[in-house]
Amino acid sequence: MTQSVADHLLRRLSQWGVTKVFGYPGDGINGLVAQMGRLPDGPRFVQSRHEEMSAFEAVGYAKFSGEPGVCLATGGPGAIHLLNGLYDAKLDRVPVVAVVGQADRTAMGGSYQQEVDLHSLFKDVAAYLATVTVPEQLPNVLDRAVRTAVGRSAPVVVIVPGDVQELDYSPPEHAFKHVPSSAPDPLSEESRTLPPVAALDRAAEVVDAGERVALLIGQGARGAAEEVLELAEATGAGIAKALLGKDVLPDDLPHVTGSIGLLGTRPSWELMRDCDTLVIIGSNMPYSQFLPPFGRRAVQIDADPGSIGMRYPTEVNLVGDAKATLRALLERLDPAQGLAEPRRRWRETVEEGVAHWWEVLDAQARVPADPVNPMLVVHELSLRVPDDAVVTADSGSVTNWYARLLRMRPGMRGSLSGTLATMGCAVPYAIGAKFAAPDRPAVALVGDGAMQMNGLMELLTARRYHELWDDPRLVVCVLHNNDLNQVTWELRAMGGSPKTPFSQDLPELSYAAFAEQAGLVGIAVDRPEDVGPAWDRALSADRPALIDVRCDADVPPIPPQVDREQLVDTVKALLSGDPDRRGVIARGLAAKAQEFLPRRD
Repeated sequence: MTQSVADHLLRRLSQWGVTKVFGYPGDGINGLVAQMGRLPDGPRFVQSRHEEMSAFEAVGYAKFSGEPGVCLATGGPGAIHLLNGLYDAKLDRVPVVAVVGQADRTAMGGSYQQEVDLHSLFKDVAAYLATVTVPEQLPNVLDRAVRTAVGRSAPVVVIVPGDVQELDYSPPEHAFKHVPSSAPDPLSEESRTLPPVAALDRAAEVVDAGERVALLIGQGARGAAEEVLELAEATGAGIAKALLGKDVLPDDLPHVTGSIGLLGTRPSWELMRDCDTLVIIGSNMPYSQFLPPFGRRAVQIDADPGSIGMRYPTEVNLVGDAKATLRALLERLDPAQGLAEPRRRWRETVEEGVAHWWEVLDAQARVPADPVNPMLVVHELSLRVPDDAVVTADSGSVTNWYARLLRMRPGMRGSLSGTLATMGCAVPYAIGAKFAAPDRPAVALVGDGAMQMNGLMELLTARRYHELWDDPRLVVCVLHNNDLNQVTWELRAMGGSPKTPFSQDLPELSYAAFAEQAGLVGIAVDRPEDVGPAWDRALSADRPALIDVRCDADVPPIPPQVDREQLVDTVKALLSGDPDRRGVIARGLAAKAQEFLPRRD
């Protein structure tokens, strides 16, 4: 029986284990969409409301499944819309395969409708990029794309012109200028690479000499949580987490200091300030000012040689898989060093700081606000979030509260747009997570700016597909303050500018009413005492739910350490006619004061 190129492409994706394709239809992919309808056992088409959301959903699926996400778009405008999600995948090192249509070959180069130079469009974002112009190319191009996406943890793009999709498929021949391909193979088997023995020996010497050891872990340490804990126990180290590594270890461990950087915790800042030895494991956290002062001894472990030595002048660099490399390093440590007295005192200091910090955050979350303190929203979620939940966070002031106040427990997962820090990712991430793990509840923490940007329409996607999920719970929580709040604070703290309402104020909207109109559960909250019950109701709903919390925009996301320049700029902004200066001063002083109140017994 004759097989079309579109049919072979979809069946080949199935051989690679692909079961979901996130996309939006268009005439440049008519052959593929039509064939999907004829393949009941092929990949399911998940229709988003916009191609950018398709790409984000593929990223979310990949982040939470460990498998490549696949998205599909027509050429021209559809392809252009994919870019933001693909850059998110590139910068967070996530495997995504984008299949994109193009004008028919007979029209290419003729400025035909919706014809765009797709190679120029995608050449910076794609780790592999190719156009299939004849059927015999297809298996090699598609297989190489999938292998590259997985091997490099990166986005790739396969372009298939509309007329090629409908051609009869014929395989490459054993002939000159034909390129064959091997059959798809399992993607779950990870290679284990090790650094040279001499480098491991030198790293062990550095770690053994440390009396105040600090570990910084990122997403690259996800498969090595056991080894990270063993290293911390062997050295008395405290453990700070980059944002993308927030779910690598739970926050109920007494020596885990939480997030690091501008959105981080004070214990993480103190850990870096006071340590004498740093071990960086699978992290590319860019804020070097939050790492130790230059001159401390340091070791870095990363599977990507391009990430080695980029953020701190490390003494020993170990290029290798985190789990295998840590295991080899642990075998070389001198047991006699163990938890000597200086290391014991260091661990006690770290644990005391962490315990106090959780008390501070609890107190800060309960500081009165008008009407609801945004910290209270995430604090109350932390008290009741299911152990198997997947939590996504958007970019904005909500990122601060996710980073500091959400206490990860064993089994929980969480992520955000860590490097691109793009707005509008949390809701599609959560939808992708539901397709990756349909038996787990998902929670998306979103600011009202991101919700207005693109989150509202994706509520329809959640409504459309929730009956496919074993656990229908997907809770979207909107922090509603009618302000592009993170940028407002950046204007004050980094630009010395007062809030500019003409650019920062958002149109008023009832997100709860919108959710109800969309057929979901909508819950409006405007009193602090209603926050906890709202989470209880949403997390027990039989379908996706949205919590619309009226939050106080004047509660400041204060960094763990405020430098003089930021303080001067903020004061300058407030004294220059900032319309919210009274609330900002009152909330800021009240929140900061919690750090200096006596500790609880």
